Amino acid sequence: MSTYSPYASLYIKDFRFFIFARLCITLAIQIQGTIVGWQIYELTHDPLSLGLIGLAEAIPAITVSLYAGHVADIMDRKKIIFTTIGILFGCSASLLFFTFDSGKFVFDYGVTPIYLVIFVSGIARGFLSPATFSFMPQLVPRELYANAISLNSTFWEAAAIGGPMMAGLIYGFFGISASYAVDVLLMASGLIFYFNIPNRPVPSSSTDQSVFAKIKEGIGFVFSNQIILAAISLDLFAVLFGGAVALLPIFAKEILNSGPEGLGLLRAAPAIGAVATAVYLTHNPIKKHIGKILLWCVAGFGLTMIGFGLSTNFWLSIGLLVMSGMFDSVSVIVRSMLIHTLTPENMKGRVSAVNSIFIGSSNEIGSFESGSVAKLMGVATSVVFGGLMTLGVVGVTGLKAKKLRRLDTIG
Repeated sequence: MSTYSPYASLYIKDFRFFIFARLCITLAIQIQGTIVGWQIYELTHDPLSLGLIGLAEAIPAITVSLYAGHVADIMDRKKIIFTTIGILFGCSASLLFFTFDSGKFVFDYGVTPIYLVIFVSGIARGFLSPATFSFMPQLVPRELYANAISLNSTFWEAAAIGGPMMAGLIYGFFGISASYAVDVLLMASGLIFYFNIPNRPVPSSSTDQSVFAKIKEGIGFVFSNQIILAAISLDLFAVLFGGAVALLPIFAKEILNSGPEGLGLLRAAPAIGAVATAVYLTHNPIKKHIGKILLWCVAGFGLTMIGFGLSTNFWLSIGLLVMSGMFDSVSVIVRSMLIHTLTPENMKGRVSAVNSIFIGSSNEIGSFESGSVAKLMGVATSVVFGGLMTLGVVGVTGLKAKKLRRLDTIG
């Protein structure tokens, strides 16, 4: 095995199981997100209701994240992953049950039961994220971190392409029950793959600190490292203001007139660009001018969002979303590499929890922001406004975070 091979990490069996498990889980989550958004908008015809989906998941995820990071640093990470995916499997099964005649009574309460399921899944994902993030580097040697991160991102983005497309096609041709059934089967497959990965030892850590002290230590590490703080802050505000995923059902239905099949393509478009970029970076890693490239790519993301908000042509919109995914992929890979490389092993759960609050939950809060602003100023205008705000964030970060702007290489 050569460590210079772009596929070096895939020669490691446990990493292969990890990648396939994440592929299945991500496909399931993407399918579920696409179908839930379409289903709720069909039931409510209210853009704010789409934003509330993100809020229903973000609130519990943020609430448990810091404690979840602490747990990931002191407990068997595989067990945490296995338990949380089991809960997500139950959530998927519940959504499937709601589509059967015997389960439709839940809609006597409106869409509240769906939001409750999403709330529970938010708790599970709050624990899953730091455990998964800190488990992956235990499966590969340190010299393969960059390779593993690029491959992990490639497979994740591939699932992000396949999930929405599968959701749109399955829903369009076979209906909502079939869509949720595939979601359930993929969750079960992910559990099987994780089951076949042997446990890894819990990283050594001090035992004389309280839970609060350990959480504070993780937060302090992030805020004392300007490069990590600037990178995750940049993504936080870019995703918070610049994302348009929550509003795609409205674009598909009312602006681009493309239906659920078109929604699947719109949801998949950013990931098409992202996976192409991730594959390229797997073979051609960024070695120079990392900070400047990161800033320019986030600015490019903002510009594509402005273009998407102004577009009324389906294929132009698809192209702009593909470009947004290309720019975003660079940010994801660089940020992951920074955290994995600069964070001690016994602190990765806590640091990744802070990262999850900044980045992961910003997707859901960004969905709420998008839905709220869309209700106030209109759908297209809200996306253009978000893109402009993203450009402003890049400008401020470039001026204030000199260490990130001057970052040349990752050691």
